[in-house]
Amino acid sequence: VQLQESGPGLVKPSQTLSLTCSVGGDSVTSTYAAWSWVRQPPGKGLEWVGFITYDGSTYYNPSFGSRASISRDTSNNQFDLHVTSVTPEDTAVYYCAAGSTLQVVHTTPDYWGQGTQVTVSS
Repeated sequence: VQLQESGPGLVKPSQTLSLTCSVGGDSVTSTYAAWSWVRQPPGKGLEWVGFITYDGSTYYNPSFGSRASISRDTSNNQFDLHVTSVTPEDTAVYYCAAGSTLQVVHTTPDYWGQGTQVTVSS
């Protein structure tokens, strides 16, 4: 499975962070995996943001409240992350990843993208 993140590297406070993960080698409708987003703020550990399953169900880390949302584009085999009302605390390297749901919530999924730096700053 190959994963590649894309999106803006700089977002202003209060705006929406939007990232896309392009998937190769498997399908976002595959029952194998939870297609997920994980982030790592500077100087901190990995934190799972959320994931979308084969049937389009979504699950989010409660720490994000209602700010995070994940959607998918099955025709292009991609899934997206949107985080609203960002603050500088949302600055992190964001990874898309794939694995079992248990792996995702423990931030140990089998497959990872290379990661993309997102900085929240005015």
